[in-house]
Amino acid sequence: MNPRQATQNLATFFETLTPQSVAQLHTLYDAQAKFKDPFNEVQGLAEIERIFRHMYVALDRPHFLIATQLVDGSQAFLTWEFRFHFKRFDTATLQTVRGGSHVVFNESGLVTLHRDYWDAAEELYEKLPLVGGAMRWLKKRANT
Repeated sequence: MNPRQATQNLATFFETLTPQSVAQLHTLYDAQAKFKDPFNEVQGLAEIERIFRHMYVALDRPHFLIATQLVDGSQAFLTWEFRFHFKRFDTATLQTVRGGSHVVFNESGLVTLHRDYWDAAEELYEKLPLVGGAMRWLKKRANT
């Protein structure tokens, strides 16, 4: 499969991801794929599935919107918005995390590396009760 089609398939998968469709990750990821984000660094399909299953346990109505797809050879970079509601805190307010994913495909069009880039302090911690005030104060101090 060509990398452009593999990238489009991956984008469509994440935009339509559900708790049930997590089980279909094997159609897009190599069995030994590596995944890294600000909270996790794992290898293997079972571990990657565990992370995405946990997302549905920890958050309410998580949803990805893919904004950009850039493909270069066997790799791609996708920019996205991840939208969700907290289950424990302010459940009424829609939260948005903006980030990007670098992915590498093998010759079969399966993901072998998926690395997410996003600012956990700005995009998540600043939005939490108690922690958020301290994070905003630290950010302000660092900028002066």
